[in-house]
Amino acid sequence: MKIVVLDGFTANPGDLSWAALEELGDVTVYERTAAADVIARLKGAQIALTNKVPIDAAVMDACPDLTYIGLLATGYNIVDTAYAKTRGIVVTNVPAYSTMAVAQLTIALLLEICHHAGAHARLIQEGKWSSRPDFTFWDYPLVELDGKTMGIIGFGQIGRATARIARALGMRVIVYSRTRDVSRLDEGMRYVELDELYAAADVVSLHCPLYEDTRQMIDRRSIAQMKDGVILLNTARGGLTNEADVADALSSGKISWAGIDVFSVEPPPADHPLITHAKCIATPHFGWAPIQARTRLLAVAAENVRYFLEGTAHNVVNL
Repeated sequence: MKIVVLDGFTANPGDLSWAALEELGDVTVYERTAAADVIARLKGAQIALTNKVPIDAAVMDACPDLTYIGLLATGYNIVDTAYAKTRGIVVTNVPAYSTMAVAQLTIALLLEICHHAGAHARLIQEGKWSSRPDFTFWDYPLVELDGKTMGIIGFGQIGRATARIARALGMRVIVYSRTRDVSRLDEGMRYVELDELYAAADVVSLHCPLYEDTRQMIDRRSIAQMKDGVILLNTARGGLTNEADVADALSSGKISWAGIDVFSVEPPPADHPLITHAKCIATPHFGWAPIQARTRLLAVAAENVRYFLEGTAHNVVNL
């Protein structure tokens, strides 16, 4: 059984093992694969694993031995799942492996915005505190979250985990979700429509998938409905926001701060209007990447392959 990993570096840059996968076949791991090389690298392979390398109909047609595509991720929009189904190719993903890691980063970005601990640590190293006469100093506005309202858009596992942490911080939580299940709501949480969420939230946090109807949902129009000085957090997908509109709102003060881990193009250009903005704390799409989460990712990815080989495929996304 020939198994090819097209882009293994991000999931395993060398601190983990491919041993569980290697027990299942002849494994070749490429750190990265350019689009022009995908077909050549998958020739003769029955199993392909990919994180962000697209596998479309043309690739599948050119690789007739392919019977299985495994995502080293939860999202699977990079694979033409409908065409794979017509070819009898099973496509699986790895759900929920990074739920707590991404929720943790979401709150970390929020807390950094509220206290600017990293920025103040750098100011201390630069001697700004030592040169002052007072026992304390701060160089940014400081924000207490207790009693403020967190508006969560998308209430899957990451949205729910983020909501629970927000409640632990004393925040009220309002939720917009295309599907509603009141059993998922804890005390202090309620469902609302988007217009109400925009109007009431002190913090807007994005946790929904990227579909055509959610693409650039945060734009000039929706931002205008928000409170003056709202905080925006995006640890979901960069395409959920019109990044130029967000940058403009940061410059005007309509959005006071943004915490952004995902971008419409990754990596973003060095002159991207958000990563260069003084009111944006940008991180390099690493919410999913703590070693504990990546360990779960590789374990489930290998398990998915094993189940497939045993004839009982799990986590199939193109049934």
